Amino acid sequence: MTESNVIALNMNRERLASTMSGYMMLALLLLSILAQVWGVAQLANDNNGLLQITTVIVAPIVLIFVSCGFYMLQPNQAAAITLFGDYKGTDRTTGLRWVLPWLMRRKLSVRANNFISEKIKVNDLRGNPIEMAAQIVWRVVDTAQALFDVDDYKEFVRVQVEAAIRTIGSRYPYDDFEHLEVTLRGNHDEVGAELRKELIARLAVAGITIDECGFTHLAYATEIAGAMLRRQQAQAIVAARRTLVDGAVGMVEMALASLSEKDVVHLDDERRAAMVSNLMVVLCGERDTQPVVNTGTLYQ
Repeated sequence: MTESNVIALNMNRERLASTMSGYMMLALLLLSILAQVWGVAQLANDNNGLLQITTVIVAPIVLIFVSCGFYMLQPNQAAAITLFGDYKGTDRTTGLRWVLPWLMRRKLSVRANNFISEKIKVNDLRGNPIEMAAQIVWRVVDTAQALFDVDDYKEFVRVQVEAAIRTIGSRYPYDDFEHLEVTLRGNHDEVGAELRKELIARLAVAGITIDECGFTHLAYATEIAGAMLRRQQAQAIVAARRTLVDGAVGMVEMALASLSEKDVVHLDDERRAAMVSNLMVVLCGERDTQPVVNTGTLYQ
């Protein structure tokens, strides 16, 4: 038997507890009070019959027995029932409930909980230190696992969220100007879905699921933020220049092809090179060009 199978066998699973509606037992409680009052009144009137004596003795016992078994559940609240440490099931029925007095009840909420992690410093896929924080919405789906398979399920959620953020942050680079990779900054939905999948797998042992999650903070660490900003600016300038040059080359090719096709002017290699140079200067220059009137020839 593998280790994973042993762990699976040791995991608790939620099951339905054997409980009763508290309203029926409340009626029995009121009857025991009335019986006690009747018995005391009969004894006060010197009616010391066996029935009266039995009622006075039994009614308080019934009263104590019944009153010790009441508990109340609100919507989206559950109670785990145990007997001397042995798990007997979970009651999710709302309202006034009753169970045998020697059975212990431990309530917990199965409502959705919102958790925002602290900023965590992580090294991304390229080794750059970045800061990350996430917001998750989680809830308990298996009360037995949440209570008995982990020591403190709320603290367990906090620790596993931090571990999952570190894992996801190290899988992807922070940014990629060539748009060839999945990045933390450019693919929020995809990375968020990966984080949710990672959290669900980590929190399954505690009977907890993740309804939604996303990043609330994502940035380079302060010690490299300035350098990475300059790097991003340089990469953006290079990318813009490359696009500009590619467009200018295409326009020059189109201009030369159009002049040759329409037989507007015949250009030798030297004139063609001069025209290409002038067009590239006009198209790629950052400032407005100033025309120069040539009164001579190209060769003078």
